[in-house]
Amino acid sequence: MAPEKTVATNRKARHEYNILETLEAGLVLTGTEVKSLREGRANLNDSFARVQDGEVYLYNLHISPYTHGNRFNHDPTRVRKLLLHRDEIRRLVGKTREQGLTLVPLRVYFGDRGWAKVELALARGKKKWDKREALAKREAQREMARAVKHRYDR
Repeated sequence: MAPEKTVATNRKARHEYNILETLEAGLVLTGTEVKSLREGRANLNDSFARVQDGEVYLYNLHISPYTHGNRFNHDPTRVRKLLLHRDEIRRLVGKTREQGLTLVPLRVYFGDRGWAKVELALARGKKKWDKREALAKREAQREMARAVKHRYDR
């Protein structure tokens, strides 16, 4: 069994949202999309998932066209279906109907069996002051680490 291979991460998501819970979903892809993902050519910025008609779809995931593809190459930003169990989808429908909750993809990766997966997060958007507070907290942690390191360097 090979370890997981991360293709793309959504670094902005943890800054923009409070992550409440995460879950793993499979991706329905075409052949050229898989080949392009294996080359690491994907971008998760501004992507999101939505539940429609009892199925979950991923929007704005940009997978660049495969370099050796022919005229049957894929559309880079097409809507892609996510594979989840029915009870997981039902639970997500209830959660996303709550005010302010959204489905945000955190990363795209190949699992240990070689299948393309996406890590979805049920998240609530942060306000501007929340972001500033998180930034200040992180800066304070860095300052403390520097002070401790400086003290032990003497």
